[in-house]
Amino acid sequence: MTARGWFLFSLMGVVWGIPYLMIKVAVDGVSPSMVVFTRCAVGAALLLPFAIRQGGLTRTVRTHWRPMLAFACIEIMVPWWTLTDAERHLSSSTAGLLIAGVPIVGVAAARLFGDTERLGARRMTGLALGLSGVAVLTVPHLTGGDARSLAEVLLTVVGYATAPVIAARHLKDVPSLHLTAPCLALAALVYAPAAAATWPAEVPSAEVLSALAGLGVICTAVAFVAFLELIKEAGPTRATVITYVNPAVAVAAGAVFLNETLTPGTLAAFTLILAGSVLATATAGPRRPARPVPWSTRQTSRADGRVEVLVDLPEERPGSTGQGGG
Repeated sequence: MTARGWFLFSLMGVVWGIPYLMIKVAVDGVSPSMVVFTRCAVGAALLLPFAIRQGGLTRTVRTHWRPMLAFACIEIMVPWWTLTDAERHLSSSTAGLLIAGVPIVGVAAARLFGDTERLGARRMTGLALGLSGVAVLTVPHLTGGDARSLAEVLLTVVGYATAPVIAARHLKDVPSLHLTAPCLALAALVYAPAAAATWPAEVPSAEVLSALAGLGVICTAVAFVAFLELIKEAGPTRATVITYVNPAVAVAAGAVFLNETLTPGTLAAFTLILAGSVLATATAGPRRPARPVPWSTRQTSRADGRVEVLVDLPEERPGSTGQGGG
């Protein structure tokens, strides 16, 4: 990649690795509904002008409102609330590691929605490793009253894994800003009543306000713009590799800024989930280019004085297509 591509990649690794830290700080001062509302409202306010400037926003919403509504519910409205509510009881590093299982669930979701691609031994091994990592991470919490929080994070994982399938099937022709900005605006409107009902009696601390601002500006508006630029610069395949960087950032941020303990179980889960995600989403390498077919030419003279060029192709052998595929 170019230097610009590496910069965008590093930026995305951070801005989508620190939301768990900021959510953990924010929920200490305001309700989960307030966190989601603020994040969506700030992101929509920053992105809507760019979406409107592109033109055709109204036509896009009118044409694709059904899948856009489904995407907004499954990608933003439900997962952002369940994740935020769960972090009232779970550490930010635990939440970040569990979210790292999204690629694994994504493989299962694609199969459920009709993907007929054969998984193969490598991808099946990746699924097994990833699920083992989730088990290592969740089992210690099951007896500590955190079962509901774990269920909320896993519901978030399902949403994050399913929404891209909807986008790929029904929204692939919709510009990213035309998709993101209206969905954020709708989510802000939906959560506005709950946010008003849980409005804090006094002004939250500077840390909480900073976390809310960071979630809206950095982790939502800037993140979406940077991700779009990364796709243009490095292509979609390299861009999605940030999925494997975010968990490390989440764990490191929790340990450095919130003094969250890095237990052997956490490190083991991180290793298993990361390895499982890489293997489960691995694709087969490109086919070897076909071997050129040998041929020769000869010239003959016609009676009318013109020269004819004849091509001699090799005789086809039984079971051969004349190409080398592999």
